[in-house]
Amino acid sequence: MTATPNATVLPTVNARIYPKGGLDVLSRDEVARLRDASTGIHDLLRRCALAVLTSGSASDDPRAARELYPDFDIEVHQQDRGMRIDLTRAPAMAFVDGEIIRGVAELLFAVVRDLAYTAIELGKGGGRDLESSDGLTDSVFGLLRNARILHPADPNLVVCWGGHSISRDEYIYTKQVGYELGLRGLDICTGCGPGAMKGPMKGATIAHAKQRRRAMRYIGITEPGIIAAESPNPIVNHLVIMPDIEKRLEAFVRMGHGIIVFPGGVGTAEEILYLLGILLREENAGLPFPLILTGPTASAPYFEQIDKFLRLTLGEVATQRYEIIVGDPERVARAMSQGIRKVREYRIEHKDSFFFNWSIDIPLTFQKPFVPTHEAMASLDLHHGRKPHELAADLRRAFSGIVAGNVKEDGMRRIEEFGPFEIHGDPDMMQSLDALLRAFVEQRRMKIAGEYRPCYRVVT
Repeated sequence: MTATPNATVLPTVNARIYPKGGLDVLSRDEVARLRDASTGIHDLLRRCALAVLTSGSASDDPRAARELYPDFDIEVHQQDRGMRIDLTRAPAMAFVDGEIIRGVAELLFAVVRDLAYTAIELGKGGGRDLESSDGLTDSVFGLLRNARILHPADPNLVVCWGGHSISRDEYIYTKQVGYELGLRGLDICTGCGPGAMKGPMKGATIAHAKQRRRAMRYIGITEPGIIAAESPNPIVNHLVIMPDIEKRLEAFVRMGHGIIVFPGGVGTAEEILYLLGILLREENAGLPFPLILTGPTASAPYFEQIDKFLRLTLGEVATQRYEIIVGDPERVARAMSQGIRKVREYRIEHKDSFFFNWSIDIPLTFQKPFVPTHEAMASLDLHHGRKPHELAADLRRAFSGIVAGNVKEDGMRRIEEFGPFEIHGDPDMMQSLDALLRAFVEQRRMKIAGEYRPCYRVVT
């Protein structure tokens, strides 16, 4: 690799990188698609690459990095003995003494790998059946296998969900839980960003070092619409970019052996509703899947409000699928470890793989991408009398639309052009939803910095 500094307002470098390991070669077709500006793939590559090159950024504005580095570009070239990546006016923060930081380089290679695979395998003519439930699950499996993170080892992967904008006490608590998980030999998977997505990984690194573990997995799963707002934290050593939020959520559930939920905002609420909607289906009634909601003692009111909302909307049956533990990291880790042992026994008994949960039934309504237009948001069926898993699917879409309006460029543009989304439903449900969202705003769970302007209006 060679790098030369540029004299710009923010320090940048030009660099030439030769990938090693999991990204040695690409086909001519893959390289051509990554360089084709007419399809939008190159712009997507540029945005995702800039996100990982600014790894550790505290901003959650998806347009901030491009405004700071407007002349950044990336080109992928095929060579006789492999490939190379050329970076133009790349952020200097990704380099030390002219050399790109190794972890950042690995994340950059992951971006190229996943976007190339998606363009070919999931694009037109790729041969994938993206209209059926089995076909969509197969596409998720293919993306994860291509990323080389599916390993036939004993179950030990804990998915940690939670907000990117959390308090200092909550962040410290996520590290303490991660530490306790690491002491028990458990690996961590998160959404790859800051806050509750970074804390568990940071805590686990110390515990893994004390236990002399050398093959640790800190997996970050993201998607193009959100990576710029939640750039990967520096601890992630396996990054996977899924094409959309639905495949990202399915990847979490298929890969994880248990899930811990820390305090968060609308994205965290979306994740909870997605998982509960699946677990409440009759087909998954006997499936062990440990789900723990936890935070420091000061966060108890947050979980009380989440619990109250879930009871009102999904019913008391939903509470049987999760446990709330407040202020006790060790108890959380013990409960999760015990839950994963039951998962292992179940997988052995039902001859299911340890590395990908084929047994869990995820219906098409949870897999088809939801495009949060104003019309789609207003037509969501948020009324009592529906089956819990069906209502959960539409509630999940409501929160997904708010996430898009908050941090995704397409959603933000829609809000700027047409105003806030309107959400309709039964009065008591809408009142509870409005109270929950107002609490998120008051607790600053919607935005890392600056004043939050709601992208939604709950019609009660």
